[in-house]
Amino acid sequence: MKYTFLLVCIALMLGSCSSNKNNTETANKKSTMTDLTIMEVTSFNINSSVDPMDFKTRDLQVQNDFTSKQPGFIKRQSGLNENGEYVVVVFWKSMANANASMSKFMSDASVADYAQMIDGPTMKMDRYTMDKPFSADKSQFVEIMSFDVVAGTDMTKFNALNKKVETDFTSKEDGFVDRLMGVDEKGKQVVVIYWASQVQSDAVLKPFMEAPLAGQFMSNMEPSSVASGRYKFLDAPLSKKEKVVALLNSFNTGDQTPISYINPNKYIQHNLGVADGLAGFGAVMQHAPPGGFKANVIRAFEDGEYVFTHTEYDFFGPKAGFDVFRFENGQIVEHWDNLLDVQKPNPSGRTQFDGATEMTDLYKTEANKKIAEDFITNVLLNHQMDKLTTYINPTNYIQHNPSVADGLDGFGAAMKYFAENGLVMEYTKLHKVLGRGNFVLTMSEGKFGKGELTAFYDLFRIENGQIVEHWDVISPIPAESEWKNTNGKF
Repeated sequence: MKYTFLLVCIALMLGSCSSNKNNTETANKKSTMTDLTIMEVTSFNINSSVDPMDFKTRDLQVQNDFTSKQPGFIKRQSGLNENGEYVVVVFWKSMANANASMSKFMSDASVADYAQMIDGPTMKMDRYTMDKPFSADKSQFVEIMSFDVVAGTDMTKFNALNKKVETDFTSKEDGFVDRLMGVDEKGKQVVVIYWASQVQSDAVLKPFMEAPLAGQFMSNMEPSSVASGRYKFLDAPLSKKEKVVALLNSFNTGDQTPISYINPNKYIQHNLGVADGLAGFGAVMQHAPPGGFKANVIRAFEDGEYVFTHTEYDFFGPKAGFDVFRFENGQIVEHWDNLLDVQKPNPSGRTQFDGATEMTDLYKTEANKKIAEDFITNVLLNHQMDKLTTYINPTNYIQHNPSVADGLDGFGAAMKYFAENGLVMEYTKLHKVLGRGNFVLTMSEGKFGKGELTAFYDLFRIENGQIVEHWDVISPIPAESEWKNTNGKF
């Protein structure tokens, strides 16, 4: 049924691409190019039961054995964004070539298993006539933004402005490979920017958003029509985040390859129950129960040389955990974590793991880190409770702490309970602030309960300058006599 549904989706999208023949002819007449390039963009999620590595392997086979052999084929690229959405970009010599390939794909039994890997309802496809041929073979990362222009826009002036963004800004940035512009048969615009790496693309986001030229350019876009995606190509080298996720997933698969992502000569361990180095890591693995350890990575983020994750573990029993890994020269050299037994849902019915996962506002990373840092410093360290609503949204605050309900009322009730029962929750030092887009993790120490030395790991989701969602792991710091390394918790 899913395969049939997917084919229906493809057929419908092909119909939309093939209709309005007069518009297509008009668009072609307007161009002075003799070899117009068609770019086909298909985005989708894969079914939850599909292993991403299996999909990656099958996707490459489809590219080599099917798509690349079709008449008019120029280039095919598959990518993945940080929220798990895939994109397949194919360049064709003509719309007729693109249509013929899709028609054959729909009837070819050899690719039926590939189609079944895709979650049909999530699939979207568009085709655009591009302003120049593809020439970005050396890129590892792509940004794709589509939009309608505001009604009444002077398209001659808009196209000139569009090109000016490239010549005056984007092409001057480190890591820039190419920028293509296109339009579909209904007038929807697309801008495609190729970069040598995601890091170099990320570095341009904030400066671009602050540039007057960007504001002028985006003022011509119909806001409700804007759709954008940023994708790392599947054949690009693994990112630091991907290496960490693979390492944690190796608990489930037994794959030994991710061990190579850890520096064998330098692995500083801050889990005080584990000895330093690979020997300490190996000793823990040797004491795994018969079924082994399990790890379900819920959220993972990369901040410079650091990767931080929020994971549901089966690690000597069900655990909620935050892990932080530091890299040097592409290898993991340091690790921190904080673990807590999985608890029942809190008074608002929320668990330690559910809630938002989509990462947004990448260009606001540093601003959001500052908000979280100031909240910890001013409210929790310096007890400036009058500033609480400066940092926490007073009408929309989702709480995942196992004992605290949603909203400021829930926070206040928890503080009252502690005060009435002679308990403490005292932050004494903020050690690290790590972030990516709208998610920020803080690592602090202090006292909790009856005064135990405690590590506080807090994950915040920030929206429009305020904290709107919170997860945490609060765990006691063992006595120094129990430590298996001398590196300290932080």
